[in-house]
Amino acid sequence: MTTSDQSNNAAPAVEYLDGFIDEKSAADFLCQSVRTIQKWRVTGYGPAFYKSGRSVRYRRRDLRDWAEARRYENTSAYTAA
Repeated sequence: MTTSDQSNNAAPAVEYLDGFIDEKSAADFLCQSVRTIQKWRVTGYGPAFYKSGRSVRYRRRDLRDWAEARRYENTSAYTAA
C-alpha cells in the first residue's frame, strides 16, 4: 500500500468522526437515553454540542473524546466530582 492509498483510506474515517449527528444518535453512541444527555446539556456535564435554533447536534469526535476522558482502569482511580 502506498502513502497516497493510506491517506485515501484515512479520509472517510476523519469525515465520519467529524460528521454531525442528532441527539438520538448521540445517545445511542454513548449508550445513554436521550433524556440523560438532555439533562447533561442543562447541567453542563455532557459532551460539547452545537445548537442552531431548536436543532441540537453532536460531532462523533467530541462524543468519543468526552467518553475517553472518563475512562478508568479500576474503581480506585475514579474520584467523584
